[in-house]
Amino acid sequence: MIQRFGVSIDATLLKKFDEYIERKGYITRSEAIRDLIRDALINESFEIENAEVFGTITVIYDHEVRGITEKITHLQHRYVKEIRAAVHVHVDEKNCLEVVIVHGKAKTIKEISDKLMSLRGVKNVKFQITRVEP
Repeated sequence: MIQRFGVSIDATLLKKFDEYIERKGYITRSEAIRDLIRDALINESFEIENAEVFGTITVIYDHEVRGITEKITHLQHRYVKEIRAAVHVHVDEKNCLEVVIVHGKAKTIKEISDKLMSLRGVKNVKFQITRVEP
C-alpha cells in the first residue's frame, strides 16, 4: 500500500534535488525519495551486527608484494560460508582487481572487508552492501 506524505524543503535544496533527479534519470521526486530512504535504511542495517546483508568487496592490490595473493586466497577460504564468488581481473603488469561477492551477518562481512584492507600490498578496498527488504 502506498502512503502519501508532505515534505517541507528549502528552495535551494529542492533545486539541487531536482538537478540530482534529472542527472539520475528519475521520472518523479517520489521515486528518488523512495530510493534514498531505502538506501539510508540499508546502510543503517549495516550498523546492526546481526542484520543479514549481501554485498561486494572490491579490492585493488599490488600482486608483486610478496605473499599477497596467497594471503587473499587464504582469507577467502576462512570465510567460505560468507563468500559466494570472487572475480579476479589483471589491471596491468603490477596491479590486480578482485571483486568478492558476500552474504552473511553484517558484523562478519565488515570483518572480511577490514581484514582485506589491512593486508600489506592492498591499495584500495571499496565495500558496498545491500539487502532484500521484506
